[in-house]
Amino acid sequence: MSSQPELDATAAHHDDHGSTPAAWTTVAIIVLAFVVGTLGIILGNWLMFWIAVGMVVVGAVVGKVMAMMGLGKQR
Repeated sequence: MSSQPELDATAAHHDDHGSTPAAWTTVAIIVLAFVVGTLGIILGNWLMFWIAVGMVVVGAVVGKVMAMMGLGKQR
């Protein structure tokens, strides 16, 4: 009996964890949006906060468009 657990074939095949240009760009835009939104709340600048909310939407759209262009994870 081996002390090593058996790996499922699908688990062994999944090795990229979504590291694609589309994923990284989406995450970068959304993280920046959260930083801007947090500063907006701290400073009491509601316009800055709502701009950050818009940036989250833009980040999601940019990521989807990049994935559709072939820069996302291939199925």
